[in-house]
Amino acid sequence: VQLQASGGGLVQAGDSLRLSCVGPRRSFGWYRMGWFRQAPGKEREFVAGISRSGGITSYADSVKGRFTCSRSNPKGTVYLQMNRLEPEDTAVYYCAADETENLYRVSQNQSEYDFWGRGTLVTVSS
Repeated sequence: VQLQASGGGLVQAGDSLRLSCVGPRRSFGWYRMGWFRQAPGKEREFVAGISRSGGITSYADSVKGRFTCSRSNPKGTVYLQMNRLEPEDTAVYYCAADETENLYRVSQNQSEYDFWGRGTLVTVSS
């Protein structure tokens, strides 16, 4: 499964960005999806996740209320809308996919995701 993330860039604190991650259209609905990020000098961490159906989402405490994860299965795409960006959000953002029969479960555990995109860099200046 190939995943392609895009939408990163250089923005100022308080700005918004929307990241997209495109996967295989035909089978996209079989995958729960996650967004992770890795800041310079830090370990990769969970940001947001969404169930196969799109009805269940989960967020890291640091982004709750600012970030929204959504998906379009017909388009084979998952999105991460990031509002009120902060310099601490600066990182390479990765999307990940995990094939599962469970329609409603979201995972924050990196080891449960089998497929990863290359990442897109988000830089937030103060």
